[in-house]
Amino acid sequence: MNNIILTGMAGCGKSSVGVLAAKKLGYSFMDTDLVLQRREGRLLWQILSESGLDGFYRAEEEALKSVEASNTVIATGGSAVYYEAAMAHLKSLGTVVYMRLPFEEIESRIRNLATRGVAMKPGMTLRDTYNERLPLYEKYADVTIDCTGSPEHNADQIVKAVAGN
Repeated sequence: MNNIILTGMAGCGKSSVGVLAAKKLGYSFMDTDLVLQRREGRLLWQILSESGLDGFYRAEEEALKSVEASNTVIATGGSAVYYEAAMAHLKSLGTVVYMRLPFEEIESRIRNLATRGVAMKPGMTLRDTYNERLPLYEKYADVTIDCTGSPEHNADQIVKAVAGN
């Protein structure tokens, strides 16, 4: 399948940059957080609050495994890399792009973790979560791009990287 799957921490620009990349390519755009919310009938923070982290993870994994698309830029939730079977499914659909951003930039972009629906294990800080996920993002990535530029620049990088892949 000819899809682009975007991974990375919350705040790295998967959704905003993904829409721009989709427009440049003439692709559709899908946000798996919205797929999850639609399947569950609740917002991300409500799923976390009402079902707990394990319930959120189960629901997110099932939502990811349900994704079917072609010629689509797919923005995943930051915790997508925790699910080996779901990531194998997504990799079978296209090119996985890790949108890398330094921790300090992530921290400055994320305002309210609770209402944003960032899934973090109990007792872990945002930095702990970043450090835990970093090797997983790298493991699954076919392409890694530096996302310290403007959204437009980052979208151009995705288009160029995938064209050469």
